[in-house]
Amino acid sequence: MISEEKKREFALRAKNMLDRAGIVITEEEFKNIEVIDLGLGIPEKIGDQIVVYVNNEKYCAKELIHFPGQITPEHWHPPLKEYNYPGKMETFRCRWGEVYLYVEGAPTANPKAKVPEERKQYFTVWHEVVLRPGEQYTIPPNTKHWFQGGPEGCIVSEFSSTSYDEYDVFTDPDIIRVEK
Repeated sequence: MISEEKKREFALRAKNMLDRAGIVITEEEFKNIEVIDLGLGIPEKIGDQIVVYVNNEKYCAKELIHFPGQITPEHWHPPLKEYNYPGKMETFRCRWGEVYLYVEGAPTANPKAKVPEERKQYFTVWHEVVLRPGEQYTIPPNTKHWFQGGPEGCIVSEFSSTSYDEYDVFTDPDIIRVEK
């Protein structure tokens, strides 16, 4: 579990990156930055910093902030019968830095991403999409994907259907995103 002190440190680092990129957030949004360690205790390597602008029954908009080399691990957004929901469709638009996105498809021969050796077995999709500022990619529902911040980190805007984070499925069985 990540300490409150570490959460504050990561939130401030994320805010500084947003400032550097010219992306303005409110004081309330800063207070509510989600710093996620996914239960692994290695947030510098595998974790997220997220600003949620809106998440309602129709759509969701977020900023995903990654420090250099930081990874959002492999996962997918499954259909949810109880919500008559086909799974989250999301478009990632790189706003700053560079992001290495991996999705289902033919594996890339020499991928840019580097994953922690002790968790490598939980990264199974290796079709690489490199996004730079202004570039975007849409991920269909129920599609395995993961991504990593480039050498300077990255800021990615996510535009999606409703986000039900508690139902995300991770390849790594040790990951805990949120309690259901």
